[in-house]
Amino acid sequence: MLQITRTFLFLSFIGLFTACSPTTDTSETETEVTAVAANDDPATDSAYDPELAKELGADEYGMKKYVMAFLKRGPNRDRSPEEAQALQKAHMDNIGRMAEAGQLILAGPFMDDGDIRGIYIFDVETIEEAQALTETDPAIQAGSLVMELHPWYGSAALMKLADIYPKLSKESI
Repeated sequence: MLQITRTFLFLSFIGLFTACSPTTDTSETETEVTAVAANDDPATDSAYDPELAKELGADEYGMKKYVMAFLKRGPNRDRSPEEAQALQKAHMDNIGRMAEAGQLILAGPFMDDGDIRGIYIFDVETIEEAQALTETDPAIQAGSLVMELHPWYGSAALMKLADIYPKLSKESI
């Protein structure tokens, strides 16, 4: 889970860095810089892959709509250690099920002990669809967690996390 969150943060920083970095290096001549700056058409950019963009549902900016869920501390948290462990396992199994179905793109806990316990990013169009998915979570059903849902606009590259994550993880969570 921590690795998924780190991957998300890395991709977010790469997206910000790429968007803010110059398109040329300082060794290019003024003519080359002008030619590159005039070429704003992504269809002619050698890095742009229209097939991949279409596959991932990217718009012209390489972004797409998701729904982000903030998992917050719920009112019913008094459980024995055994009950808490069983509920956590059921919660993790549900995360795996939604990820396998392609509905959950990213999930991860926050590393402090605050009221916001973690996040989900769903590949759905509406808050209502995300709400239905959150209601399948045993921790939500038990009142251990509550969800706060928001539409979110982020990199379509997140859709590739499921392909990349197994190559990075030595052990299963």
